[in-house]
Amino acid sequence: MKIAVMGSGGVGGYFGARLAASGNDVTFIARGTHLEAMRAKGLLLDSDIGRLHLQPVNAVAGASDVPEADAIIFAVKMRDTESAAQSLRGLTAKGATVFTFQNGVESAARVGGILGRDKVVEGAARIAASISEPGVIKQIGNFARMEFGDAGGAHGDATRAFHEACIAAGIDAALSDNIARTIWLKFAMLAPMAGMTALTRGPIGPVRDAPAARALLQAAVNEAVAVGVALKAGLEMEDAAKTMRLIDGLPRAMMASMCHDLLAGKPIEIDGLSGAVARLAQANGVSAPTHAFIAGALAPFRDGKPAD
Repeated sequence: MKIAVMGSGGVGGYFGARLAASGNDVTFIARGTHLEAMRAKGLLLDSDIGRLHLQPVNAVAGASDVPEADAIIFAVKMRDTESAAQSLRGLTAKGATVFTFQNGVESAARVGGILGRDKVVEGAARIAASISEPGVIKQIGNFARMEFGDAGGAHGDATRAFHEACIAAGIDAALSDNIARTIWLKFAMLAPMAGMTALTRGPIGPVRDAPAARALLQAAVNEAVAVGVALKAGLEMEDAAKTMRLIDGLPRAMMASMCHDLLAGKPIEIDGLSGAVARLAQANGVSAPTHAFIAGALAPFRDGKPAD
């Protein structure tokens, strides 16, 4: 299968490498020192699930350098959504299907608004991975799962073909028959975890251990679930307790990608996480003071490390 990876960080780099190692024709679209390192020394997965050194790597600077693709793993940061989607017009015109694995709950609408909703399949990636250094993806924990599916659960040929490729590559991949619920369940876990690990500049373990911090985490989960319920996205308030159990099962050393970006002085996805919860809550008559506080507290770091 011909696969393009738009955004070769923790998500795209990890799953793309697994797919390439199993014999698929994978092209990684990357930039800067990460691109240079992949071209020079390959792509290394420093993974608790299994170490992999992919070399050589087919890595390019832009989508225009990819002649054709059957599937596109779309895993860029949310602030790059529109520009990245625009660059894929040529590939989707030739028949490529875009599988979105971004954070947040608005990816399919934003990408579909540019490329056509019929060209987009929504997905959720559950993985603790990040670029630890150029050309290296660090993954921790025993989970690296992809879930995706067509709206309504009537999966088309492209979706099934991509799923088969993932399974053949040894990836824990599943077709979701209720993708809206799948996306929102991940969001209800990620937005609180990202906000709290970014606020504390550290892993989830100490947040869970400190009663006052845990209370904030619980409130953030409750608010996110309440917004999903109000939007009729397939959630129920009982999902809040399930989400907390999932968070309690995460590795103590795990930090959300937003925390990694904050510590590195990079722009952060606060607008699409706690910012989105607060915005959607206000629009739907739901109270979300915890996420409003998190979004406000992290606003100075939205575009990266503030100038001194």
